[in-house]
Amino acid sequence: MRVTRPMLALTGAVAALALAGCASGGGGGQVPPTATGSLEHLAAEARCVPDLQTDADTIRQALCGKGDGKYVLATFATDRGQREWINTAKDYGGHYLVGRKWVAVGHEDVVAGLRGRLGGTLEQGTDHSGGGHGGGSHPAGHAAHEG
Repeated sequence: MRVTRPMLALTGAVAALALAGCASGGGGGQVPPTATGSLEHLAAEARCVPDLQTDADTIRQALCGKGDGKYVLATFATDRGQREWINTAKDYGGHYLVGRKWVAVGHEDVVAGLRGRLGGTLEQGTDHSGGGHGGGSHPAGHAAHEG
């Protein structure tokens, strides 16, 4: 996969959110069918006024929420591009709510709450704080091996 500036920007946003430790109200309850659609449609479903950060052919990203409830919402042109991005971004840790051709990234409580509106599957990034059992990931420079 070729790493582009938009992908690096989104990966940087993921890292910042993963390190920020944002929190929000939890989302227990019924999980709806997984939402689909454009970035704007998903943002409306999530009750977010998206602050568009990247608008490229392969990826679109926006910041949503404020304060402790901040998260990144991204849509992808292809399923493969999405999965490759997620697999790379997980090296930074974080929590991911994943749907078809979209992902929301933020603190665990935030994405769990979003799941009540958007459906999707919860995934967790690699935790590098507990002594370094990375499970074969490449935390020291994941973009370098993509070139």
